Amino acid sequence: MTDPAEAADTVAEPSVVAGVGAELAAARAVLGLSVSDVAQQLKFAARQIEAMEQERFEALPSGTFARGMVRSYARLLKLDAEQLVGRMAARVAVPDNAAAVASTRRPIPITDHNRRTNLIYGALSVAILGVIAAVALEWQRERSSAERMSFVAPAREPAAPAEPRRLADASPAASPATAPADMPPSQLASLRPVGEARASTSAPSAPSAPLAEGNRRIVLKFEGQSWVEIRGSDGKALMSQLNPAGSEQTVEGKPPFKLIIGNAQQVRLSYEDRPIDLAPHVKVEVARLTLD
Repeated sequence: MTDPAEAADTVAEPSVVAGVGAELAAARAVLGLSVSDVAQQLKFAARQIEAMEQERFEALPSGTFARGMVRSYARLLKLDAEQLVGRMAARVAVPDNAAAVASTRRPIPITDHNRRTNLIYGALSVAILGVIAAVALEWQRERSSAERMSFVAPAREPAAPAEPRRLADASPAASPATAPADMPPSQLASLRPVGEARASTSAPSAPSAPLAEGNRRIVLKFEGQSWVEIRGSDGKALMSQLNPAGSEQTVEGKPPFKLIIGNAQQVRLSYEDRPIDLAPHVKVEVARLTLD
């Protein structure tokens, strides 16, 4: 005679050992849902629904995701999700997350040599950036200075003479040379002096001629060879030539005057018998200034 308890166990055993996939498929059929209906509600692919029902768990993402997909499917079908996930645990491998996290926390060995190398590279980078910044600042400063003309206050205007005479008008005309104002002194020797219409060479001992009304006088003494360009109030060149060392030039005209003087360290400038310091106006051996 069969024991009732054993009979009950025998009847219950098929439902316990029934496959997870088969149980999911049966529950879906009872609810009248198709594979497409389930896939649309769970936002899974239809092939993934079929893989779960056929217990092809290797076709699903890694173990953790596969369990999550089975859990979601079971909840949709109103089944015991945790019980189904527990039954499939042996079929799906779960990666060791703790080991992966521990490997990322392992410190990276840094030797003293690497530290020294990094410090050297860092110091070199800072030095290079400093040099670049200094060059850029100096370039900007020189550019701003070249674009801005300097103004020098004039001396007190002397009394007009009884019989004015225009010294500049008596000089013969000549076309100005085209040498650049910032040409270095070493290259100026190859240029030939060219006289300008209103420039004249005066002996140091000769007395100053009387000025026409409204005119001003500029005197330049050259201790070294220098290219000079002077323009009057009308923008015309009063002087544009290469001047040899030991010479002296006197220019008269109406101010303001715009001057460009090469090799300015070797030039002594007087305006209305008042010496003018060229040093504040010099950039790369060339002085640029305006005399008013």
